[in-house]
Amino acid sequence: MAKILALPAGVLHLQVGTRLRQLIVEGAIAPGAKLNERALAEKLHVSRTPLREAIRMLAAEGLVDLLPNRGAVAVQLTVQNIADTFEVVAGLEAQSGELAAERITDGELSEIRALHYEMLAAHTRRDLPTYYRLNAAIHTQINAAARNPVLTHTYRTVNARLQALRFRSNQDEAKWTRAVQEHERMIELLAAGDGPRLRKLLIMHVEHKRDAVLAQIAAAASAPAAARA
Repeated sequence: MAKILALPAGVLHLQVGTRLRQLIVEGAIAPGAKLNERALAEKLHVSRTPLREAIRMLAAEGLVDLLPNRGAVAVQLTVQNIADTFEVVAGLEAQSGELAAERITDGELSEIRALHYEMLAAHTRRDLPTYYRLNAAIHTQINAAARNPVLTHTYRTVNARLQALRFRSNQDEAKWTRAVQEHERMIELLAAGDGPRLRKLLIMHVEHKRDAVLAQIAAAASAPAAARA
C-alpha cells in the first residue's frame, strides 16, 4: 500500500478516513470489531493523531460507535435496526428520485449516465469494490439533483450506517444482476422526468437490498446451528 505520510497535515485525516471507511464498508473490519489504533496506524502508515481524527469523522457519519471503556468499534446493527433504517432510507431515496426527476439538469444527467456506464464495466469484470463505489456515487448524484440540502444531509447521515450492508448485498449473483437492471431503469425514468415511477422504483430497489441483507444475516445465523446438528 502506498504511504500517505506526505499529505499536508490538514487533509491527512481525510485520506485516512477514506481508507478506514473502505475497510469497514468492504468488511475488512467486521461489524462490532474494536478499532485497534496501534494496528491501524501501522497498517495505514500514519501516526495516531490523524487516525483518531478520522475515527471521530466516521463516528459522526455513523460508521463507528464510540463506546465508554471500549473505545471505537465498527457499527453493528440489530436485525430490527437494519429493517428500520432501510425503511427510512427507502423513503429518502424515493423523495430524492422524485425531486431529481423534476429538477435535474442535462449536465447532471450526463454525469450520472457516465457513472452508470463505468458501473456496468465494473459489473462485467465482477469488480465489486469499484462497482459499489460507482453505485453509491450514482445514488448520491440523484440525491444532489433533488436540490434539497436538508434531504441531502439526512440521507447521508442515515445511509452511512448501511454502507457495509449494501456492499455485501451484491455478493449474490442473481440479486446483483437485478440491481444493475434496476439502475438501467432509473436512468430511463430520470431522462423521462417521470418522478412518480422513479419514486416507486427506488423504494423497490432499496427493499430488494434490505431483503438480500436480511437473508444473508439469517443464513449466517443458521449456519452454526446446522453445523452442530
